[in-house]
This record gives sequence, C-alpha cells and structure tokens, in this order.
Amino acid sequence: MDETNTSIRIDLPKTLKNLPDFSIELKLTGGSGMLVAGVDEVGRGTLAGPVVAAAAILPGPVPVEHESLVNDSKILSPTTRKKAFAWLVKWCVSYGIGACSADEIDSIGIVASTKQAMLRAVAELDPQPSHLIIDALQLPAVAISQTSIVKADSRSQSVAAASIIAKVTRDKLMSDVFEQEYPGYGFASHKGYGTKTHMLALKKLGASPIHRQSFKPIRDLL
Repeated sequence: MDETNTSIRIDLPKTLKNLPDFSIELKLTGGSGMLVAGVDEVGRGTLAGPVVAAAAILPGPVPVEHESLVNDSKILSPTTRKKAFAWLVKWCVSYGIGACSADEIDSIGIVASTKQAMLRAVAELDPQPSHLIIDALQLPAVAISQTSIVKADSRSQSVAAASIIAKVTRDKLMSDVFEQEYPGYGFASHKGYGTKTHMLALKKLGASPIHRQSFKPIRDLL
C-alpha cells in the first residue's frame, strides 16, 4: 500500500456489528505484515483538564477470551476498562499517549488540540505504523496513510483499544493528580465534564488553572 498521506473517510452502518472486530485492519493489510494503528481521543467535550489521545497497534485480532474487554470505552464500566487497559498495554505491539492542556486548547481551539494530541500519540509508537485508523478525524500533518471512520471505536478493535488506553489514562490523571491539586471541584467523580456538581463547584470556587476558559460555561463565569 502507498504510504503517502491519503486520507479516506468511511461511514459504516451502526448495525454492522455489536462488537468491534479486526475486519477493517485485515482488509487494509490484505494479509501482509503491515502495521496498522488505531487512534482515538477522550475529553474533547469536558470543561476542565486536557484532551488525551492514544494510538495502539495490535498484533492481530483480539483473542476470543478477551473480546468482551475491547469495545468503545464509553460502553465499558470503569472496572472493565481498567482490566482491559492492564491487558492491552502488555499485549499491544506498541501504544502511545499524547495530550493537549487546557491552555493549549484555549490557544488553538479544541479541534486543533485534539489533532495535536493524536499526533503526539502516534509519534510515541515504536515501531511506526504504515496506516492509521482514526475515529472521525483526519491528520493531514502526518505522512502516514490513514482511514477516517465515524464511530470507529465501536467498529475497529485497534481504535477501541486506543479509546480504552486514552480513557483510563485521562481518568487516572483527573482522579489522582488534579483532584489533589484542585480539591473541591469533584474531578475524581465527573472527570471535568459539566455535571450539576461541577457547575455548583464552579459557582462557589471560580475557575481553576485547568479549566478551559475558551469554553462558553467557563467564559460566561469569568
């Protein structure tokens, strides 16, 4: 396959499958040993904290005994996500994590920040892949051929794996780091999303250094 940057957008029916599988990866590789990485992000819609992306290269289809672990991270329970994360980071050929801070998001916008976080995650992969499967977005700045698929985390095992790695990483950051640094906001419970508890804390405490000041609820508060 030509490894130049040739982005393709594929919209697949939601009813195509109940669980993500490895068929998209196999179709792209054509049975060759070409490495394909799934790329996804979490935290794009939160009011606080970074947007975090992950990229994952799987050695092949997820073994049957682990299939229930690898799905869109939003569907999995926190306990299952942590179990899946612990298994995936050992089983992956390679995985990478990238992030953009609230300050970067305020500076360049959430879409550009999401792409930057993805680029940083891909750059961490060793070996580098020959193709990327990306959830919804395209990354013209990277010289790797890529396929953009809407809701790819529910269709591709590689992207589902990336979504789990990104989600568990970000949740841990919000719970273990920012909850301690900025107590009172409830980051351990809502992870920065605009819940009722979070909004009440914002009215009481004001915005913290990790709140996204360019987002309307925070901008209105300020």
